[in-house]
Amino acid sequence: MKPNWVEYGLEAFGLGLFMVSASVFGVLLFHPASPVVAALPAPLGRSALMGLAMGLTAILNTYAPWGRRSGAHLNPAVTLTFYSLGKVAPVDVAGYIAGQFLGGALGMAAATHLLAPWIGHPAVNYVVTVPGPAGLATAFISEAVITFVLMTVVLGFIAHPRAAPFAGLAAAGLIVLYITFEAPLSGMSMNPARTLASALPAAAWPGIWIYFTAPLLGMLTAAGLRHRSAGRHCAKLHHDDRYRCVFCAWVSRREPANSPPR
Repeated sequence: MKPNWVEYGLEAFGLGLFMVSASVFGVLLFHPASPVVAALPAPLGRSALMGLAMGLTAILNTYAPWGRRSGAHLNPAVTLTFYSLGKVAPVDVAGYIAGQFLGGALGMAAATHLLAPWIGHPAVNYVVTVPGPAGLATAFISEAVITFVLMTVVLGFIAHPRAAPFAGLAAAGLIVLYITFEAPLSGMSMNPARTLASALPAAAWPGIWIYFTAPLLGMLTAAGLRHRSAGRHCAKLHHDDRYRCVFCAWVSRREPANSPPR
């Protein structure tokens, strides 16, 4: 199969947008000079607002035209998990992952330029995801658990036609909860491309290996447990027949139309 450059570019755009959003709201909600910090001094309340902002950004990325076209993986661990289920062509695995890493880095570079006076402040620190005070082991376990739950929920939704359109909303709801309550443990990444994007300008590398291993472990474990129920359903978070689907095209080439669900 030929490379699907449009989809790769849309993945880059989606994660770049996510990084810009995270940076803008990170400055707005956590920089000491922000009026929001003065108005809402409780860290938990501001973390909840950050979770809500990023959840809404995830919904936008999933249901906007670019997400409907690419599938809104925006995460190498998600792409590799669907690949393990036979839903993604090898050429698209490479293209999607390259797009995700490049888009995250470019989005963070744009945010760093636009927010230069504030984003480097220690209270914001380029919205890095680093292990919390509980240590590396806690961060690793936390990342593995939250990604396991996320992928279990997503696969559960897309396995049922009536529930499938709401998979992106369910994932966004988990993001809100994770940023609000789990972030103090691991920084709440679930995404190696997202972590690397922030780590580059911040030069912050503590526990970087966690964010390249734990999310993949958690998601692959969820996929392994749901392997038989994954069936022939699409690898998009929201499949819309009005948009080309490289995943359905790949599955149809690999499997006869009358083959039973795997």
